[in-house]
Formats: sequence, C-alpha cells, structure tokens
Amino acid sequence: MRKALIYSKKTLAGVLTETDDGYLFQYDGNYLAMPDAKPISLTMPLSSLAYKSSVLFPFFDGLIPEGWLLDVAIRNTDISILDRMSLLLLCCKDCIGAVSVVPLNEESHE
Repeated sequence: MRKALIYSKKTLAGVLTETDDGYLFQYDGNYLAMPDAKPISLTMPLSSLAYKSSVLFPFFDGLIPEGWLLDVAIRNTDISILDRMSLLLLCCKDCIGAVSVVPLNEESHE
C-alpha cells in the first residue's frame, strides 16, 4: 500500500492511498478546520468522508506530465506508463499550480 501526502500551497490537505481495491483520498482534519480551506479539486469538495475510486482519481492523474517530459521520466526509470501511482509519486512533488504530491514513507512515519 503506497501513500502520498497531498499539499495545497505548502499546507497538508490530505492523504492519497493506493489500496488493493483502488484509491482513497482523505482530507486532513486540520485542513478541513481551516476557515480558508479550499478543495483541491471541484470533483472532490471538502468532506470528512474519504473519496474512493477503482482507478486513480482523474484530478491526480491529470497532474502527471505528458509528452516529452513523461518520456524522460519513463526513460530514466523502470516505471511503466500504466503505473500511474508511481508516476504521480515520481513526477509531482513540484507541480505547476497549488497542489503537490509527496511520497509518504510509511516506515519513517509509524
């Protein structure tokens, strides 16, 4: 099970988890409590309930680069173009825009 911390403008917004059944996104409670909190995507409004999907949420999939930049990432790793979570974790720490994705190393956080 792989996880990623999802930041909105350097503020922890939630956690994305890849499970055997698909994906979960859960907003962080502290983020939800902020008076100026904004959803990371219009397709995932602020909610204390986890969002579930059998495929990587389109919003997160859309953060993965395309074209030559994706080719460079694939060429320099052994990641398949079909492994969207690995590509998200590899390429999206410094995305253009407000959202960034930071791999969560479970061994160091438990």
